[in-house]
Amino acid sequence: MRIVIAGGHGQIALRLERLLSAGGHEVVGVIRSPEQAAALRDAGAEPVVLDLESAGVDEVAEVLRGADAAVFAAGAGPGSGIPRKDTVDRGAAVLFADAAERAGVRRYVVVSSMGADARHEGDGQFDAYLRAKGAADDDIRARSGLDWTILRPGALTDDAGTGLVRLAASTGRGPVPRDDVAAVLSELLDTPATAGLTLELISGSVPVSVAVRDIAGN
Repeated sequence: MRIVIAGGHGQIALRLERLLSAGGHEVVGVIRSPEQAAALRDAGAEPVVLDLESAGVDEVAEVLRGADAAVFAAGAGPGSGIPRKDTVDRGAAVLFADAAERAGVRRYVVVSSMGADARHEGDGQFDAYLRAKGAADDDIRARSGLDWTILRPGALTDDAGTGLVRLAASTGRGPVPRDDVAAVLSELLDTPATAGLTLELISGSVPVSVAVRDIAGN
């Protein structure tokens, strides 16, 4: 498959690019800065420099044209300020979805966050982040032109992945290594029957491939 990943220099995205490339897929990573290109090439991905906060839908659609799947893994990041939670975590996700539909790319996988909710209350940056992610998820789930899957990991860690997870519509709170998030994303891309599902993910006791197979079609 040809897979285009928004936020291609992110910690989860780089892990996913390595997995997909090793699996024989053609991977494209959308990045904001040319300085990030070398890291993507090292991960086996083709870098495309494009700022999703300023690009138009036609420009993004051109990058997506011919792809089999799109993954939205971009984020404003900690310390970016509340306004960018809306322009990146919500706005860029919606733009990328608009572009996917325009380019005829149906498979659309979103890296969201546990607790994402457009109605979440609070004045802090993380509160704004959860509202933005929730609003983006709501927008994507309302689209009939996409075969979407939304993945909401728990607290992310840099621990080595175990390959053992809990994946369900509701898991309860818990940590999960970024390695295992990337592994689940890779399996989701290979499992079209997970379309239409919003899933939470934490560390658990079930092998990744089994967890994805068990949730498929539910």
